[in-house]
Amino acid sequence: MKIIDTAINRPVTVWMATFAVILFGLVGLSRLAVNLLPELSYPTLTVRTTYTGAAPSEIEQLISKPIEEAVGVVKGLRKISSISKPGQSDVLLEFEWDVAMDITSLEVREKLDLISLPLDVEKPLILKFNPSLDPIVRLALQPKDAVSTDTTSGVHTLTAMRTYGEYDVKRQIESIAGVASVKLGGGLEQEYQVVIDQHKLAQLNLSSEQVSQLIRRENINISAGKLIEGNTQYLVRTLNQFSDIKQIGDLVVYQQDDQIIYLKDIANIKDAYKERTDVTRINAKEAVELAIYKEGDANTVEVATRIKRQLDRQKDKGDSRYELTLVYDQSTFISNAISEVKSAAVIGGLLAMLVLYLFLRSIIPTLIISLSIPVSVIATFNLMYGNDITLNIMSLGGIALATGLLVDNAIVVLENIARYKEQGLSNREAAVKGTKEVSGAIVASTLTTLAVFVPLIFVEGVAGQLFHDQAMTVTFALLASLLVALTLIPMLASREKSSNDDNSTGYQRVPFSQRGLGGKILYVLISPLYAVFILLPMLITRIVLVIFHGLSKVFGFIFTPITGLFNKVFDLLAGGFKRLLSGALAHPFKTLVITLGLASTSIIIAPRVGFELLPSLSQGEFYLELELAPGTPLVKTDDAINRISDALKDDERVKSTYSLSGRGSLMTSSASKGGEHQARLQIIVNNKIHEQAIMDKTREIARQIVGASNEINRPALFTLSKPMSIELASYDLESLDRYSKELATLMNQSSVFDDVVNSMRRGQPELAIEFDHKRIASLGLNSADISQLIAVKVGGNVASQFTMFDRKIDILVRSDLADRNSINDLRAMIVNPNSQQPISLDSVATIRETVGPAQINRINQQRVAVISANIATGDQQSAIDAANTLIKQLNLPLNVTSNFGGQSEEMEQSFNSMMMALALAVFLVYLVMASQFESLLHPLLILFSVPLAGVGSLLGLYITGTNLSVIVFLGLIMLSGIVVNNAIVLVDRINQLRLEGMEKVEAIKTAAQSRLRPIIMTTLTTILGLLPMCIGLGEGSELRAPMAITVISGLIFSTLLTLIVIPVLYRLFDSKKFVKATQSAQLDSTSATEA
Repeated sequence: MKIIDTAINRPVTVWMATFAVILFGLVGLSRLAVNLLPELSYPTLTVRTTYTGAAPSEIEQLISKPIEEAVGVVKGLRKISSISKPGQSDVLLEFEWDVAMDITSLEVREKLDLISLPLDVEKPLILKFNPSLDPIVRLALQPKDAVSTDTTSGVHTLTAMRTYGEYDVKRQIESIAGVASVKLGGGLEQEYQVVIDQHKLAQLNLSSEQVSQLIRRENINISAGKLIEGNTQYLVRTLNQFSDIKQIGDLVVYQQDDQIIYLKDIANIKDAYKERTDVTRINAKEAVELAIYKEGDANTVEVATRIKRQLDRQKDKGDSRYELTLVYDQSTFISNAISEVKSAAVIGGLLAMLVLYLFLRSIIPTLIISLSIPVSVIATFNLMYGNDITLNIMSLGGIALATGLLVDNAIVVLENIARYKEQGLSNREAAVKGTKEVSGAIVASTLTTLAVFVPLIFVEGVAGQLFHDQAMTVTFALLASLLVALTLIPMLASREKSSNDDNSTGYQRVPFSQRGLGGKILYVLISPLYAVFILLPMLITRIVLVIFHGLSKVFGFIFTPITGLFNKVFDLLAGGFKRLLSGALAHPFKTLVITLGLASTSIIIAPRVGFELLPSLSQGEFYLELELAPGTPLVKTDDAINRISDALKDDERVKSTYSLSGRGSLMTSSASKGGEHQARLQIIVNNKIHEQAIMDKTREIARQIVGASNEINRPALFTLSKPMSIELASYDLESLDRYSKELATLMNQSSVFDDVVNSMRRGQPELAIEFDHKRIASLGLNSADISQLIAVKVGGNVASQFTMFDRKIDILVRSDLADRNSINDLRAMIVNPNSQQPISLDSVATIRETVGPAQINRINQQRVAVISANIATGDQQSAIDAANTLIKQLNLPLNVTSNFGGQSEEMEQSFNSMMMALALAVFLVYLVMASQFESLLHPLLILFSVPLAGVGSLLGLYITGTNLSVIVFLGLIMLSGIVVNNAIVLVDRINQLRLEGMEKVEAIKTAAQSRLRPIIMTTLTTILGLLPMCIGLGEGSELRAPMAITVISGLIFSTLLTLIVIPVLYRLFDSKKFVKATQSAQLDSTSATEA
């Protein structure tokens, strides 16, 4: 290959190219964004429509069904489902993974614009799911002393603290680069309230709406135009906005003769707070939470660092009455996870270097081979930056995974060069001949490894997007290592000092005294450049070599005995291998029967290996979602979740707790979240090893709360669905309610399931007001005015806003609590306040109490009940089997059908696409090898190592108790490209020896002996490079360990059998005659000699 000759003949060019790659790689590394995960684009849209006051059944018929019918024809739609709940419809659209979501969302909007919804329905919103919409940082603003809303001072403190957080802290944080928004939760939001005495108002024949209009009309500044007097132009303004709360009470609401009645005479104007929709507590202490969301393309770690700097400045300059503390920081987990991957890569590289040193027993060859690791990795950063790949646990996992593979090509090249040096060739000749001889084999082995990543483009679901970065990173690293093995390694090997080298040729430096004037000037001008770019690197190289030589001498007493012992053991194993191979070749059929017997153990083991979509990722935190009966006041909900928090705060294993009752600062497109009867408690533990124990303790405490349902989850990173989700479908709500409750009861009694939740729950208690329209019309009234009166009386009406500096404070007009705290007060409400003859509400309407379903679920335009649960014991497949057994006990009627959704559906889709990708990967490996060997038989023989690797992987998964997941499948796909490399090198050498005229069996034995050392070296470096990942310590190890276990166990089993089985298969099935090829080669050699 010409590139090899060029690299050996132009060493300075190779060094300069290497330095350039390193320089630009380090620059690219400094600019790579750091995130937890790759950019995930979920093909999901949620159409959310608000219809205030409507019940679930009305929402379903008037909103959900029309929207489903309209958008059901959008191209690429895979599944449509809806949740109809009081006052809100959510239609969830799931598309195929290759759909362009930006264009699709426009098409959905067009379909929505064509449908006609009730006039008082708000315009539907389209929400995109984006996992980056989880807050990256949570801050807590707390008073230094505990406060309570039961006291006036406590109310004032919480109100002032909320105002400080919203208008001071929030604005400072939102100005930080990379911060998208800050959402507040908790505390008390200031509001001016005009609490009207309805009896006094009725005596004046006025209504609450008239009072609201008066406030709105008076609280306004109007521009009256321009006035010119002489040479001066004036702007005329009427300043009538309220500047003090007392001015609201001084408004005149009634005047007759000399009698003037002010608003303060019939109402109480007070500085109060808005009706609470959420309560936030940090460590059971009430607080204001600031949830900070980053911009989509921002670097999470950098943004969090800037926020923490601002937090430090705020502590010094902020209000001394409050404490601003960091509650949650996503960048900590990201930084730890990335640090663990980096450590795994570094430790793996060092272990690989140790193996090389033990085999080579010389520091220089070890350094030459080891150099391929940092150069290839840094070159990879260039390609990552050019392809917009971020530093995340998947891409860095790819680098760690490739660490053990990067030296494989260099090992084969240098080992072959060393073999020719031992035969007496000079360094240059050995480098050229040795590299060219194995160049075809290492190119083929690299291409087979890379070929397995091509089918990953066909992988659907979250797995396809999740592993894209990892596949690209490994590809870049291996391509870089191939280039290094063909250029830098032979160049360095050729520069070693040897007595066989002829140093009489080459360039000689001209002494300064013998140079001409121009030469002397040029020499002076380029001397600084020469010193920086030539002498300095040479000096550094010399220093490094001196240090390593020194270390080699110092630790020689330790390493020499170790390397000697290691090589003696290896020689003994090599002798045993020689005898074993001879016996296997003498009895090929017995060897194959034994191999098949070992492989058949997979039939017994396979059913015992569990299945799951993705391993559960432990982040040292989890959250409890508590749901009380619909209609439970926020105060009761907060009290319930606070009891659990109180029980945990004294536990030394718990670092902190964060509770949220109501909606709060959640930014989510999930239709099942929100409501005053729901609460969430997030628990952060001091050490991950205590996480499960704290989860069990929390679950036991939560079960003691009567009438509450609870579920415990870890922060979700990949999927929205529960591990187990069963869908019962029927148009009959009564049947759904009955059988879903029976199934939920059976699942609660089973030890397999935890946190069972049934979507068919009792709904919010309602007061349904049905008007008698004939009666209303005969009295000269209308239902719209009466509805408005009811809304003002019960909920109040924001009449205007009070301006204080740059703040806006709502002015709420509502009835006194004594006039609206019972159903009887509502029945006695006057519906014609301006009339001499008062008429009560119950005389023109019927008021009845009802309870409907909490929500109505529909999937593919059919009503369903969804029973979801977490898996307590076992794996996904065993849970599905247990659920099927429970469903059979129900004896479902024909009008009720069951189906598995959630992760079960996603797992089936991902596994099917992964199986196809694995088959395509093996096929592509065969194509590459067939092209390399110009044979159809030899690649088939080599592919025999792939099922052997699969057997080894199954054994490894079974021994370690690891479940089969999409991560394991990715490991199997990678393994199919890695395990054939050893067989390629072996078969390639056998063919070379046979071309030289050696007999087949002798060629097999000779090739196996000569290739044993590099095969064992490459296998051990790959295994030890992956060993830190396999051990699975640190953050995010759950995602790395299964893949490493798969590759290591498969590689060990396959290598041990490949060294025996491949030669046996070659002996049995290869019948190619190499006589003509040998003669042709000799003839070509003779012709070349004569020429």
